Amino acid sequence: MTKHYDLIVIGSGPGGEKGAAQAAYFGKKVAIVERAPYLGGAGINTGTVPSKTLRETALYYSGLLQRGLYGIDYSLKDHMTIADFMHREKAVVNREHEIIQHNLDRHNIEVYWGEGSLKDSHTVNVHSTDGTDTELQADIILIATGSSPYQPPDVPFDGTLVFDSDTILRMKFIPKTLVVVGGGVIGCEYASVFAALGVHVTLIEGREKILPFVDQEIVERLLRQLKKMNVKILLQEKVDKTVIQGKQVHLSLQSGEELVVDCALYASGRQGNVSGLGLEALGIEIGKRGLITVNEKFQTSLLNIYAAGDVIGFPALASTSMEQGRVAMAHAFNLAYKQRMSPVLPLAVYTVPEMAMVGLTEEACQEQKTPYLVGRTYSENNARGQIIGDNGMLKLIFSPNDKKLLGVHLIGELASELVHIGSEVIRENGTIDVFIESVYNYPTLSEMYKYAAYDGLGNLDKWLEKSQHTSK
Repeated sequence: MTKHYDLIVIGSGPGGEKGAAQAAYFGKKVAIVERAPYLGGAGINTGTVPSKTLRETALYYSGLLQRGLYGIDYSLKDHMTIADFMHREKAVVNREHEIIQHNLDRHNIEVYWGEGSLKDSHTVNVHSTDGTDTELQADIILIATGSSPYQPPDVPFDGTLVFDSDTILRMKFIPKTLVVVGGGVIGCEYASVFAALGVHVTLIEGREKILPFVDQEIVERLLRQLKKMNVKILLQEKVDKTVIQGKQVHLSLQSGEELVVDCALYASGRQGNVSGLGLEALGIEIGKRGLITVNEKFQTSLLNIYAAGDVIGFPALASTSMEQGRVAMAHAFNLAYKQRMSPVLPLAVYTVPEMAMVGLTEEACQEQKTPYLVGRTYSENNARGQIIGDNGMLKLIFSPNDKKLLGVHLIGELASELVHIGSEVIRENGTIDVFIESVYNYPTLSEMYKYAAYDGLGNLDKWLEKSQHTSK
């Protein structure tokens, strides 16, 4: 017998779980279909949480943050594996599984374990691991199947010496040398984490710069930090051939250089998990790398079928995926709750040191011909920054005409937390005067906002003086 629901969600990652809970909260009958043996998607199980746990563990074991502060030389044990570092990861992931399961139980959401595929615009077939099939029907369907690492076809991925961003966490040993191919978010994060562990890392990027969406002054500071950790960075370079020979990886570069390393990580972007869903047969539009095309309400070309999260592409963050799922279901069921995504989306890159940003970069202002000024401050001039040995920066971008805050960019410890202060000011169309008027605990890194704003006001005075002199 076919079971009927108001909503069927395919995928239990951040977008799927929050979309399901949003509809169920308002009394809708909801089912989730999950093909993996666990809830939470890549964010909990293979991507966000495990990689960030590895980052924190690497900082702890290596003593990287304490070396300059206390003069302590930490040395890692020989023959340590990733598993040795990841005890905490298991505890965190297990707890996240419990939290997600509790949320689904609380909202009476049923979970079907198996491979979901669309039979028609209202029917989902679930093929379970025991070989049985269950047919479900719903008024609304939400596809939140996430993404997987893209594997270039000519690369010999073996999960032992050559890895993608999922299999890297199952590495059997900490290598002495590592090549990371790809200077995007994932590539830069892993390059810096392994460098913190004392691995000799070479980062290869085909473009002329890494992280092109990040304010380039911030990127330059990251590059200086990576070089201090002995990361070799090759820009405008590509790998022609990757070969496993014995217990090493040989890479031939377009420049003619040959690299021989213990391991290689390819961070070549991701592709949408749409295989087997049957979307093409229904006429649902799919773009490059399996990304589903949606409108501003996250509807596909079949309007009762929605998609959210990594499977629709950039920014492909857990935070934005959650909001996309909620907004999509509020629209699907005409819920007077969350009508749109916030236009202000903070981003964080969990490198060592971490970076965070919200709003416009200097490069974007220049491209859009938007007048702007900058205010900066450095954590080495901040009492809390000195206490923890940080070497970061906070940069404010604002309009010289009305002091309206346009962008916030940080590098340093807790950047991913601190960015939210600036994010709220931008969302409220506030000015840098907000930071001048605010009171911050002392000593805190948050206080850097005030001094960056003071620096900005000083630059505004110079700008006004120059403008008056020019107009005479």
